[in-house]
Amino acid sequence: MYNFLLSLNSSLSKLLLDKGIVDFKSAIAYVNQLPYGRTSDRSNYRLIIPEHKGTCSTKHAFLKQLAIENNQETVALYIGIYKMDEINTKGVGSVLTKYQLDYIPEAHTYLKINGNILDITRNTKSEAAFEDSLLIEQEILPHQIANYKVTWHQNFLKQWILEEKLPYSFQKIWKIREACILALTQ
Repeated sequence: MYNFLLSLNSSLSKLLLDKGIVDFKSAIAYVNQLPYGRTSDRSNYRLIIPEHKGTCSTKHAFLKQLAIENNQETVALYIGIYKMDEINTKGVGSVLTKYQLDYIPEAHTYLKINGNILDITRNTKSEAAFEDSLLIEQEILPHQIANYKVTWHQNFLKQWILEEKLPYSFQKIWKIREACILALTQ
């Protein structure tokens, strides 16, 4: 595992140092144990500390920004779109079956450290990892986790609907996707 000491000159490091967290490996462990949930502002990854929760986007963006503030260039932030199905994301199968879909493209945010994927938020039990069904991925910066990520995902879905000649509108596919996400929380 990649590790470095946190700098006193970093604003994010100071948030963690106040909690007794002194290195990146400990920061990863701390952020990993935070409950999964959206913060009050999905674009502000700093809120994961005071609000004690985060999503794949906010948790990984926080860690990427922490690496940036500590001059660590081997930590990269990615968004990927993968074929979300019952095999790699337990709980979505009944929704997909209802709409006669084998999968639905879902956006996910994660880190790559020295080229290796680090995903601290996928806690769904599955037979296959999401990275085995990645369709596309793109390196991004922490400020791109909100509007940019949603727009990129939606544009991908619109193209997918056309290419697959699906009988659903974009709005319907987005509602099906939301039903899949809801199914994961039950």
